[in-house]
Amino acid sequence: MPIAFGLDRLLADENLRRPLSGRRVALLAHPASVDAGLTHAIDALAALPGMRLTAAFGPQHGLRGDKQDNMVESPDFFDPRHGIPVFSLYGEVRRPSEAMLDTFDVLLVDLQDLGCRVYTFITTLRYLLEAAARHGKAVWVLDRPNPAGRPVEGLRLRPGWESFVGAGPLPMRHGLTLGELARWFVAELRLDLDCRVIPMQGWRPDAAPGYGWPLYERAWLNPSPNAPNVFMARCYAGTVMFEGTTLSEGRGTTRPLELFGAPDIDARALIAAMRTLAPEWLAGCRLRDCWFEPTFHKHAGALCAGVHIHVEDGGYRHHEFRPWRLVALACKAIRRLCPDYPLWRDFAYEYERDRPAIDLINGSELLRAWVDDPAATPGDLELLARQDEAEWLEARRPYLLYGAAR
Repeated sequence: MPIAFGLDRLLADENLRRPLSGRRVALLAHPASVDAGLTHAIDALAALPGMRLTAAFGPQHGLRGDKQDNMVESPDFFDPRHGIPVFSLYGEVRRPSEAMLDTFDVLLVDLQDLGCRVYTFITTLRYLLEAAARHGKAVWVLDRPNPAGRPVEGLRLRPGWESFVGAGPLPMRHGLTLGELARWFVAELRLDLDCRVIPMQGWRPDAAPGYGWPLYERAWLNPSPNAPNVFMARCYAGTVMFEGTTLSEGRGTTRPLELFGAPDIDARALIAAMRTLAPEWLAGCRLRDCWFEPTFHKHAGALCAGVHIHVEDGGYRHHEFRPWRLVALACKAIRRLCPDYPLWRDFAYEYERDRPAIDLINGSELLRAWVDDPAATPGDLELLARQDEAEWLEARRPYLLYGAAR
């Protein structure tokens, strides 16, 4: 059966759309919000007979995906083609204002996610669900695949560590679709609202070669500027941690968030140290030492020694690959090789300065403390992570929409 995303189903089925008749409809979308024919959701919906599209919203990086980096805001603007306001939820506000909410009765959410807690579209979804519940608005999620598939990995966010990169007590790699996450948020936050999910048809998250993404069947469009392919999505739950370090995560190269490095590391020694410390954490992929020169962002214009994580060839084994452990191990190996290495980056991360970026990313100080403790072993972190992962596998079970999960 060919896969049909939630948007495709809504466009094709008049019965699904019938409850929208006569109601003001808004859309939350980004550049990857396209149908099977690559028509953007805003254009496809506006062309439907009887569809009353009154507003649109853009998340981080904008409706059109024009902003490259974090903390680069998008403005509100007026869409001349459709004659509607487009509100930014990554500009002057992160949560919709009352004036924004007054423009619609039903919000359609059509966002391609990456399957990682840090990806801010998840937090935007939470904020909109909370606002909709307070103001009597309905939210429909037009579901899309989780390109990282069903595997779960990482520590869960601890209480008090909520932020724009931490919407709730999720592990780093949660294994849910955005529609399933919406169902979990409604239950977790005890929200009283009309929240519907238009599920996909034909999504098989365990099927090769995509293991979450229908590779060769649907085009991949960047949901954010540095998410250029499904292989980045596989690595992202680990490599996003480099945003909280002084190492480049590959921004400013053609393979962002698939490789990492810095001018002053020995990549071959680093890989060897990782293999010595915990070789089992490197399963399911291949590592290659490399050189790269970022054209912007960290170490721009400097030649960096780096490590490329290869998950695009026959060496990739979906249910063995654990990117969060791999990157944690890389940080630990750097500490072992050079105890005084200035690893943690001190800067404002998603508008917070009072907590280290690496801790915000991980949802607690536990990962950083483990890396910095000379006596801490991979087994210590494994024990913590396995408990959190087992708890999450049970917690998420009632919200799954697409068959068995591993």
